Amino acid sequence: MLHFFRKKKLSDEARKRLEYQMCLAKEAGADDILDISKCELSELPYGAFTTCKILQKKVLIVHTNCLSSLIPKSCSILSLITVKVLDLHDNQLTSLPADIGQLASLQVLNAERNHLNNLPDSIGDLVQLQTLNVKANKLKKLPTTLGGLRSLRTLDVSENLVRELPLVLAHVRTLETLTLDASSMTYPPDAICSTGTEGIQQFLCEELGIEYNPPSQYLLPVLESDPGETAVDGVSRTERRFAESEAEWQNKFLDYEKKKEQKMQEKLEFERWLDLGQREQAQLMHQSQAQKGEILQSMKEEQVRLEQGLTRHQQRLGKERLQLLEQLKQMEEGVGGRIQKLLEENQRQKQSSEILKSLENDRIRMEQLMAITQEEAEQLRQREVAAAMQQMLAETYKNKIIQLAYESRRQDLVNQTYSSLAKMDQKCQRILAWQQMDQNKAISQILQESEMQKAAFEALQVKRDLMHCQIRNQIKLIEKELLQLTQLELKRQQLDTEALQEAIADQRRALTYLLQQLLKEKKQREEELQEILRELEAKSETKQENYWLIQYQRLLDQKPLSLQLQEEGLERQLVKLLTDLSAEQYVPIFAHHRISLEMLCSMDPSDLAKIGIAERGLQQSIIRRAREIHAVAVTIPELLKPADEGGPAPSAPREEPPSSAGSPSAPTLEERHCECVVCMENEAQVVFLTCGHVCCCQTCSEALRSCPLCRKEITQRIRLFHSG
Repeated sequence: MLHFFRKKKLSDEARKRLEYQMCLAKEAGADDILDISKCELSELPYGAFTTCKILQKKVLIVHTNCLSSLIPKSCSILSLITVKVLDLHDNQLTSLPADIGQLASLQVLNAERNHLNNLPDSIGDLVQLQTLNVKANKLKKLPTTLGGLRSLRTLDVSENLVRELPLVLAHVRTLETLTLDASSMTYPPDAICSTGTEGIQQFLCEELGIEYNPPSQYLLPVLESDPGETAVDGVSRTERRFAESEAEWQNKFLDYEKKKEQKMQEKLEFERWLDLGQREQAQLMHQSQAQKGEILQSMKEEQVRLEQGLTRHQQRLGKERLQLLEQLKQMEEGVGGRIQKLLEENQRQKQSSEILKSLENDRIRMEQLMAITQEEAEQLRQREVAAAMQQMLAETYKNKIIQLAYESRRQDLVNQTYSSLAKMDQKCQRILAWQQMDQNKAISQILQESEMQKAAFEALQVKRDLMHCQIRNQIKLIEKELLQLTQLELKRQQLDTEALQEAIADQRRALTYLLQQLLKEKKQREEELQEILRELEAKSETKQENYWLIQYQRLLDQKPLSLQLQEEGLERQLVKLLTDLSAEQYVPIFAHHRISLEMLCSMDPSDLAKIGIAERGLQQSIIRRAREIHAVAVTIPELLKPADEGGPAPSAPREEPPSSAGSPSAPTLEERHCECVVCMENEAQVVFLTCGHVCCCQTCSEALRSCPLCRKEITQRIRLFHSG
């Protein structure tokens, strides 16, 4: 029964395998290998240390277990002092023992696919170590004691976080194979790391100022050296005493001749094992290259498919655009028809007003006729009273009938007139209501025009403000840089280049921070301008109505600050020349083109015509006077000096044109567009803060709470506008 402790219960299969391997290692005539791999061990059993110590095991294989620590507290690493091959791959080790350097006979150490954060400094005491494999761990740097591994032939540090190699690695003259991630290395540079082990060693030797020699010159003494001698050089006195005691045990089991022959067989077996490992590594590299080719071919096919889909999508968008244009055309025709109907309705309303006017005229004429008929009747009755007394009685009944008919007719006319007047009153009330609505509309339009004048003045003031323009230009530049970084990040997403991603992330964070600062300055400047506007508005309450229009015109009449500075920097002799020729209006043109007196002497009338001076006689007069002044200045240089004797006048600062070095190398927004990653149809128009990505259109960004590229929370959105 085995006497060892287990932190967790082993399965039946693992327990049987462990017992079988331990019994097999203790049998008489067994080889020097102890293989307890794939036994689900969380720590090495005590029996394994005892077996290695007593039976002088040289190969210890414990791969594919759950080891978190190599040496338990109750055991000593000196029990493994005879081990030459230690295989620990596919475990959960976070560190190697600090005293691992006491394993003076160790030649092969395989710690691949663990969780190692660092290597102990004592690893440099393993002078017999020829192969060190720490692939697929979490190492960030290598210890400087690696320079003491004077027998090291193979070193694998790939798939780690190592970015720099120590210079002392140049002292390892026997190093034949160095495997690392060349693309992620910063020292030596990736170009050096891509050349291979020999190129890296030559670079490190040049850095230390020592001569480089190929490892073949140092390998023969290493292969022929006695491990016992090197072990004595690399261990302490306590280890030597332990080695002497171990030699006594060894003399009981083996004689000297058998031991020597066994060592030779071990060397041959080790060489065969190394050759087999190299072949397997070459086969794995060939398989990885084949897989890489297949992946590239699939990526090409996927790209072709995406391009075809994009072409079909663009064709569909073109058809939809044509349909939209046709619908817009139909809508315009419908609007035109409705406008024509409104005009016809207006014409009918005019005709109805004319009919009402004619009815009013008829009513007035009827009233006049009625008044004349009554007067004539009274006069006839007065003249015919005496003569028609005898007819009066006869005609009384007839007159009553006629009077009743007349009254009924008159009442009908009056009723019709009243009804027509009521209709006319309603129409007049409607017309008055329309007039009131038109009046209210005109008043609101006047108030709106006043607000528009105020807004126009405010916009022009913001546009003419130099500081605001500079902040706005810087914001545009940063937005372009953020857009370029987003496009670069989208193109580099399929590449596993961690250094480039970190550089892009650093640039993005810096640009985002700068953009936030500029937005704060822009907001502060706008608040200052709003305060100025409020002061002006307080003044406008006591002045005329068109105050904002007058202020807007004054602001338009002002010269830009840059042009004023350029005019101040113009030569005084040139300004006096233009004043004498009554051409002061051309001073801004000369200041804008930065024309000096010397340049004017070498120009002809056609050059002046190109810059805007059209008068033929004035062109010749300017050139003639300029040449005369320059000729006098050549003989008397003091005439070109400033008028004051205190020294040269301070030249006004000129706005230097933006240099090509300072301008961003990325194309402008008009030349290069980024597609929305959500709808894949519209153009990316929004900057997300604080990540700084430009990857969504305005419509899609409103529904997002986190960036679709980096999944960071969106704290602010900034809309990008194309400059016209």
